[in-house]
Amino acid sequence: MNDKSRGALIIIGISVLIVLLISRVRAQDSTVKVGVLHSLTGTMAISEVTVKNATMLAIDQINAAGGVNGKQIVPIVEDGASEPAIFAQKAQKLVQEDKVVTVFGGWTSASRKAMLPVFERFHGLLWYPVQFEGNECSPDIMYSGAQPNQQILPALDWAKQKGYTRYFLLGSDYVFPRTANLILKKHIIHDGLTVVDEEYVPLGGTDFSAIVNKIQAAKPDIIFNTLNGDSNVSFFKQMAAAGLPPAKLPVMSFSIAEPEAKAMGPSIVEGSFAAWNYFQSLDDPASKKFVAAYKSRFGQDSVVDDPMAHGYLDVYVWAAAAEKARSFDIDKVRKAAVTLGWKDVVMGKTKFASNQSLYQTAYVGELQPDGQFRILWNSSAPIFPEPYDPLTFPGKKCLIH
Repeated sequence: MNDKSRGALIIIGISVLIVLLISRVRAQDSTVKVGVLHSLTGTMAISEVTVKNATMLAIDQINAAGGVNGKQIVPIVEDGASEPAIFAQKAQKLVQEDKVVTVFGGWTSASRKAMLPVFERFHGLLWYPVQFEGNECSPDIMYSGAQPNQQILPALDWAKQKGYTRYFLLGSDYVFPRTANLILKKHIIHDGLTVVDEEYVPLGGTDFSAIVNKIQAAKPDIIFNTLNGDSNVSFFKQMAAAGLPPAKLPVMSFSIAEPEAKAMGPSIVEGSFAAWNYFQSLDDPASKKFVAAYKSRFGQDSVVDDPMAHGYLDVYVWAAAAEKARSFDIDKVRKAAVTLGWKDVVMGKTKFASNQSLYQTAYVGELQPDGQFRILWNSSAPIFPEPYDPLTFPGKKCLIH
């Protein structure tokens, strides 16, 4: 090969390389990366896989409609594996290595608490879709899940209206159940009612024999249940074996929804109560559209629930905020998110307040034999989110600048 031919080949090679680089740059310019971080394995997978599915559904729908700010959303999916330390590691990977513009995910407060320092240190933005204990307010988190005054306290109000006066508090041994029960105890005692006992089991615990004995001895009117994950299966089975099914001793749960009921078998928890801000049975056009789309994507026997609705909503609100801000900049997006006004994405009229938490309606439902909840009560209007319960944390306010 002469020098002229060799030179021509070099020029062609350089030209091809330039074309490839230009194509890659253009592809990057036409996409925006987001993180999706949930437990896909471990004790919390029973609850979190479906939230991941709902999040992905929203991303796919938005992409099909043209994307956000002219860009297609590219989700980077990670598994928190039901371990707070892994959630923190994956969050840092998403923010620092993958350079995502935002992250959707988390369920347990332990996972959120583990991720919080990461988002604050590296200035990321987490959209957290699950009810929690409040007592937290960070500019780096959008809290769409219920604050205590939007779930556990409305449930207590309903229970008082039903005449229940003796309460047994049961939960998994981590942040949300303990703080939620601290708030509940304050209000129960303040209202002249009685907490007959309070017990906790490790997350994922399955032996409830001693607790069932304590429940039998304490003779409560109702159990307020903040167990998380698959511990609920063991608890309800062992209660039924002891002759205490929900029909005989009422149970109000705060982490059992339609997918958990389906996975457990509705007969185990039939007749028990739950408090949420969304049920699949909600008579709302946007909800019905979401349910139909989810079933079309994941199977006609699929069910949806409150955290899934919030995970779905979070993606749409982020997209609307980014469109309003005409930017994916974190500060611009979060500031735009609290100025979007009332929207009905999936669960009736909602909007983010200035404290980056969501206005939302409270519901109490009773689980039916088909695994769906019959709505018994609602707050009639969206409730303003109060991260700090004034009775439990007097004088504490949520200030985000």
